[in-house]
Amino acid sequence: MSKLLQNNEILLRALEPEDLDILYEWENDTDLWKYGSSLSPFSRFALRQYLVYAQQDIYQTKQLRLMIVLREDNRRIGTVDLYDFEPFHGRAGVGILLDQKYRNQGYGFKSLELMEEYAFNFLKLHQLYAFIPEQNIASIRLFKKAGFDATATLKDWISLQQVFVDVLVMQKFNTRKKQ
Repeated sequence: MSKLLQNNEILLRALEPEDLDILYEWENDTDLWKYGSSLSPFSRFALRQYLVYAQQDIYQTKQLRLMIVLREDNRRIGTVDLYDFEPFHGRAGVGILLDQKYRNQGYGFKSLELMEEYAFNFLKLHQLYAFIPEQNIASIRLFKKAGFDATATLKDWISLQQVFVDVLVMQKFNTRKKQ
């Protein structure tokens, strides 16, 4: 297995059909919908179709979702995504979801580090960005720790329980020497 998407504690791997049940649980957690774009539940059929689609190349789909797995016992603890992949402009959005039980243990930070290494060193991207609701303090703290800067505020960008809230645009630029 490539050393690129792993460290001594976690590995980021492609989605497998066996991930259907855990994805179904996470995607249908209504507490998480406020931070994303989900407005309704996902069916098992829709997720099964997604798993087939997710196996395609990032250059075709413009997105990549990887499962975050603990190396010690292959426990799935979350997902990390590249989305809106724009190879010409050298950028992609990045998002992360960690199961509640595994938050505040450093796994999110380590997952972002691995995804950043992949995006900057392998895909040769110029920047990564994330849109984070200002109420999501834990996520803002995580991205800041990972070296992302808040570069803009999108006013009244999303609706949370019939109240519009601001979203921070967080960016990190590839400062590594181009090869």
